[in-house]
Amino acid sequence: MLIVICGATATGKSGLAIAIAQRLNAEIISADSRQIYREFDIATAKVSSSELALVPHHLVSTYDPNCTVTAAQYQTQAQALIDKFQVRGMTPLLVGGTGLYIKSVVKGMKIPRVPPQMDLRSQLTNLGQGQCYQILQHLDREATMKIHANDAIRTIRALEVYYVTGQTISSQQGEYPPSYPILQIGLDCESLDVLTHRIKQRTQQMLELGWEDEVKYLGTKYGWDLPLLDTLGYAEMRQYIQGEISLAEAIDLTIVHTRQFAKRQRTWFASIPEIEWFDSNDPILLDRVWARVQQFCKTV
Repeated sequence: MLIVICGATATGKSGLAIAIAQRLNAEIISADSRQIYREFDIATAKVSSSELALVPHHLVSTYDPNCTVTAAQYQTQAQALIDKFQVRGMTPLLVGGTGLYIKSVVKGMKIPRVPPQMDLRSQLTNLGQGQCYQILQHLDREATMKIHANDAIRTIRALEVYYVTGQTISSQQGEYPPSYPILQIGLDCESLDVLTHRIKQRTQQMLELGWEDEVKYLGTKYGWDLPLLDTLGYAEMRQYIQGEISLAEAIDLTIVHTRQFAKRQRTWFASIPEIEWFDSNDPILLDRVWARVQQFCKTV
């Protein structure tokens, strides 16, 4: 069995997951594409050391920030952990907001095992999206039925897979869902005003925890061109540190960008019919979710 707890940022996934895991005597597998990196802690809302002491977490602070973790790598490690727990008779919790990570596991996505080829990507980028898309239409017309003509990232990825493996990305994709039962719990704020308030609170907490110092440290240690420093919460603070904007602007931009990110997450998860939704602002949320988990565990 597997229990998934997913949803947009700032909906309280981590706190709920820890409470459920404690009741189940279970462990948590993170599904967060930035918390998987070491030292990126505050602006990713990574679980604290005290929370880690309550429930073991996996795939948190696993890789150095200058590594690139692919969805295929994540999938392999997450599936191995799930298999290990099930052999021990344990039902793990898969928790996070990175939709692709969760989908790779619950749908058993077949993902080409091709790591990023930076030189090739640079060459393709220099060709321009128009020409790259024309090449892809010639090599893999099936892929262009799913990739928009303006989607440069997916176009280049499809070409990258073809040139590395000699096979189209379409021929290497598909879904092979796992045989074990899966319960997917989704958390959502029915009120956008409440979600915005939570995002503002989180941003203020980041500041109090040393957000600025963390970004200064990371930029100094790894270089300001580190790709992770161009992600949410790090890019805005980096702009402030480098004198491009004021601190107030960095805070406001982070709030705006986080709201936009949450909207994209909500859109992604809303398209998945298997998810059972709960209001994260419900005063008896834990009781409701725990009752559903108990029901799920009894019926499988």
